[in-house]
Amino acid sequence: MLQSLLVGILLVSCFLAAQSFHVNKALLRSSLTMLGMSNPESSAIDVSRFMRSDRPPGTEDYIMQQTMIRVKDPVKSLEFYCDILGFRLIMYSEFPQWGFNVYFVAPTDSSDIPEGREAQWEYCMKTPGTIEITWNYGTESEQGPVYNTGNADKTGTQDGQKVKVSDDRNLETGGFGHLGITVPDVYVACERFKKLGCEFQKTPNSGGMKGLAFVKDPDGYLVEVLPQGPLVTKDIDCDGVPADGGDGYKDNSK
Repeated sequence: MLQSLLVGILLVSCFLAAQSFHVNKALLRSSLTMLGMSNPESSAIDVSRFMRSDRPPGTEDYIMQQTMIRVKDPVKSLEFYCDILGFRLIMYSEFPQWGFNVYFVAPTDSSDIPEGREAQWEYCMKTPGTIEITWNYGTESEQGPVYNTGNADKTGTQDGQKVKVSDDRNLETGGFGHLGITVPDVYVACERFKKLGCEFQKTPNSGGMKGLAFVKDPDGYLVEVLPQGPLVTKDIDCDGVPADGGDGYKDNSK
């Protein structure tokens, strides 16, 4: 019953969106898959139990609280995550004896952040989806990129080449891929990001997957921008790329 209701809601939403936008059929199928509605015979492995079963006893109150990234310049990073993405600094700690500071940012309202370090710590530890920005003293003065951002980044490799699997598949092994946010309208958000000077890895209409984007933070970490609803496309994106234009799909890990 619930699955039928979810299917109905998703299909109605996509139909309404199609009145003004082009619905990407491939991405619609992906959306159905993410809701657990794919054909079980089409999947190589059965992961349904991880979606349907109860949480193990003792883990009911666990939350995904943070992802930590190291950055070269904390001010530039805070300007990106707070002024551009709209996050707020909810807590920070300085550790001069060890030569680093940490700054926790999250998509919350300033009015919700309590006063006092102990209260801010407790609030931070109970807030899902924060980013812990770590700054090691002195990196802001170094020339060029400092940290490897995953995917196909060459930063820090001894030979200046991408790290690859040692076989004939020619695959990079950068384990980290990207952060991600969702917004009411990807195209409107990307217009704003462009006006604010953001660098794009992918605009909404470029590549084979339409309706989503990737922007880079000051260190080059990718931030995926997805809609809070069905994946749809508009005729022209922030870079003037038409819905039927752009290069073919390119895996960001390559």
